[in-house]
Amino acid sequence: QLQVVESGGGLAQPGGFLRLSCDVTVPVGVSLDLKSVGWYRQPPGKEREGISCISTSDGSTYHLDSVKGRFTVSRDSAKNTVYLQMNSLKPDDTAVYYCALTCSPRYGKYYNHDYYHNNDYWGHGTQVTVSS
Repeated sequence: QLQVVESGGGLAQPGGFLRLSCDVTVPVGVSLDLKSVGWYRQPPGKEREGISCISTSDGSTYHLDSVKGRFTVSRDSAKNTVYLQMNSLKPDDTAVYYCALTCSPRYGKYYNHDYYHNNDYWGHGTQVTVSS
């Protein structure tokens, strides 16, 4: 069974850092149309937003303006793992962070409509709380 699992969330102080991991397990014999991996977050009482995107073909990365310069998405293809390094954390970064096997629609060619609307291609999320 395809598995997408986030880890690394927790409590951090303002100005601190966390590194999230997204581990993808693909069963033998299963073929994916995997163009990209996206990180998303949903703050309390707000809608989910796509914050980072990485291409699986050439490693190109993209970040939402609100996290650009503070967050970095990267991948370890050998481990089927995508990371989100989050530095200079702010209380506004408090949210549940999700990983999905597609970037959000804002990232055009890296968006997979079928995967975006299918929970099988999403992780269950990891809580990040930034507070002193």
